[in-house]
Amino acid sequence: MRIGGLNPFSLSDFPGHVAAVVFTQGCNFRCPYCHNGSLIPMDPATGTLIPMEEVFRFLDMRRGQLNGVAVSGGEPTLQPDISSFLHRIRLMDYRIKLDTNGSRPEVLAGLLEEVLVDFIAMDIKAPFGLYDRLTGILAPVEQLEKSMALIAQSGIDHEFRTTVVKPLLSEEDLQAIRSMVPQGSRHRLQEFRPENALDPVFRVAASDHHRFSFNEFQPWTVT
Repeated sequence: MRIGGLNPFSLSDFPGHVAAVVFTQGCNFRCPYCHNGSLIPMDPATGTLIPMEEVFRFLDMRRGQLNGVAVSGGEPTLQPDISSFLHRIRLMDYRIKLDTNGSRPEVLAGLLEEVLVDFIAMDIKAPFGLYDRLTGILAPVEQLEKSMALIAQSGIDHEFRTTVVKPLLSEEDLQAIRSMVPQGSRHRLQEFRPENALDPVFRVAASDHHRFSFNEFQPWTVT
């Protein structure tokens, strides 16, 4: 496992749980507004990777204080040993949440079959026609659709979420995204965080230009 970060305590990353957050290193998307830009390359530009055993020592010490582990990134499903990593966390009696961009449905299917996740949050970046622009790559639409269906039919708790960034997404785009969400699934909007955006254009100096106002955002907050 290539681990680029560890948040020892979170009340917001895993709904209903007191959790640690493990950030995997490496992502196959290049979203210009990504607030974890340092986690995109497989090899970090600065700093060092966190040894996996150090993470497990931490989780062992926090038994009884934490009850969940959220695995985020980067894109966790790119890690070749993600299954064995989650299995070890499961053996420590932690509940597990997985964040994903949905690009690798075959990996998700394996994790679900092994009962290694309790909650999945998948990003829906944009209507599929805009995905290339929002992700900086040729979007794997077929894989994304497979992941959405797989998650919706899994029977485990899940949500689909969208980071709202102006001018990349309009209110019409949000409506289109909402129509893509499988029936019965929760859709959550996330406010854009400009401070560490991958593309400097989207950082603090332009934050007001790229963030929806409260009045614009409020009508879309119903899940």
